[in-house]
Amino acid sequence: MEAIFAKSIDLTYVGSGPALNAYTRSNGQEIRLIAGAANGGSGLVVQSDQNLNAPSDFRGKKIATPQLGNTQDISCRAWLKAQGFKITQTGGDVTVLPTNNPDQLALLQSGGVDAVWTVEPWVTRLEREAKARVFLEDKDVITTWLVSSAKFLGSQRALAKKIVAANAELTDWIQKNPDEAQKLLIDELAAETKTTFAPDAVSPAWKRIKFTTAVPNELIAKAVQDGKDAGFLKGNTDTSKLIETP
Repeated sequence: MEAIFAKSIDLTYVGSGPALNAYTRSNGQEIRLIAGAANGGSGLVVQSDQNLNAPSDFRGKKIATPQLGNTQDISCRAWLKAQGFKITQTGGDVTVLPTNNPDQLALLQSGGVDAVWTVEPWVTRLEREAKARVFLEDKDVITTWLVSSAKFLGSQRALAKKIVAANAELTDWIQKNPDEAQKLLIDELAAETKTTFAPDAVSPAWKRIKFTTAVPNELIAKAVQDGKDAGFLKGNTDTSKLIETP
């Protein structure tokens, strides 16, 4: 989002949390949502030997999230607030610790945190390698959008239209070729994270994710409310200018 503000990029795939934050920061002038990409695939994972069976059991506990203000971080904070907890950026009734996804495994295994709110394939990896269990699966959440700067959309609409069409074609291919798509994903994850992901670990993670170009209005409304509840969206949150089809 900062790169779009700085005019160094024109488009990006990004989570709903950072995109909405950027949209409201610019009073709806800078960011445009042009297509959906993926929903779901995230959730709250807990240590199997911890007595965490109800929301009230999280009082005084530590929960890791991928990054301050990212989509899972916002979902976690909004959920905790809905359970009646007072949450601040650095503490409160439950401590939320922004932690890079690759570091969450060791932190959970060592007892550095009691739970992790993260996204696939890390949810499945924590289940398999840390013997953790999924306390809550967050299915109704926008995981990734395709957004552009308003300037790019206005000045190069024909190109933006081609990119949206390519996104739709790719999404359709992923839906129809899950086995081949998973192989490509494993190779890319290995290149980016220097970590090996077994096919039988990627497969269950894949089933939790919904690849779609659609952006349901109810999920946008939920994302806005979560952002407000988590304290990241303040002031005017009118999203009437957010969605624009090239």
